[in-house]
Amino acid sequence: MKKINFLFYLLLCCSSLITAQQVTLTPDQIKAYTPDWKGERFADGRPKVADKWLERLKSVHLEEAWGILRNKGFQNQFEGDWMVEHPDSVMTGRVVTAQYLPLRPDVDKVIKEKGKAEGRIGATNSWPIDVLKNGDIYVADSYGKIIDGTLIGDNLGNSIYAKSLRGVIFYGSVRDIEGLDEIKGFNAWTKGYDPSYIQQMMLGGINVPIRMGRATVLPGDVALAKKGGVVFIPAYLVEEVVLNAEFISLKDAFGHQRLREQKYTPGQIDTQWTDEIKKDFLKWLDDNPGKLPMTRAELDQFMKDRTW
Repeated sequence: MKKINFLFYLLLCCSSLITAQQVTLTPDQIKAYTPDWKGERFADGRPKVADKWLERLKSVHLEEAWGILRNKGFQNQFEGDWMVEHPDSVMTGRVVTAQYLPLRPDVDKVIKEKGKAEGRIGATNSWPIDVLKNGDIYVADSYGKIIDGTLIGDNLGNSIYAKSLRGVIFYGSVRDIEGLDEIKGFNAWTKGYDPSYIQQMMLGGINVPIRMGRATVLPGDVALAKKGGVVFIPAYLVEEVVLNAEFISLKDAFGHQRLREQKYTPGQIDTQWTDEIKKDFLKWLDDNPGKLPMTRAELDQFMKDRTW
């Protein structure tokens, strides 16, 4: 009897959630998806990774971020094969997600009615832009649609950059590429370009979990976008990814210098370091404070928890 009552309670809860569901996940729902984040959050519930980590993340190689995440069990956070508007630029930012679907009139009607009730205006492909804040990246899954799948042109591109000082990552396409090129600072990772305008598509949700090719992406993740691809990093792992990558960079700089000096052999540097080499490395850090990309306090704390 207790089991039946409990199941009935669950059904009532699920029914209530469905009835109350909005175009976007609620702050509590986003918090439920990101329980490991213990820091500040936006009003919409997304983790608010500090600007300093977004800036330092730019220097992290894709392979370094990918490797660190893989070691943490996150094996599906990379997507490659993009058309990049400015390939030599790097973009990092906090993710605002959007899900697009092939048009189904009855569902589209429900979404638009809910959006109207929430005070949203304009076409549905502009709604995610209204959510953006400085440091955000508009990340959308439009299921790879190129022809008639262009989510933005230069008008919306200008609005995106004005709000976020960033660009977009679309598993789909854009139009008005020449106009987008004129937006200084704006960048786009897309699967293609087409002069057509968006047709037979509908918005499925804002700040919901989405698929971006090989990757699963949550609102509040941090994107590291480079010409080789994009890594989507869970918010609570961003600091660890940055510090790990910075530490690896320091070890490499030390190792390269000692190899040039012929103090150690490649075999000594490429394997587990001896206590002698570790002591030499620590002294090298003291002698070269200008090489540190992090504070010494951050480095000391990081090395306490590291086995080298």
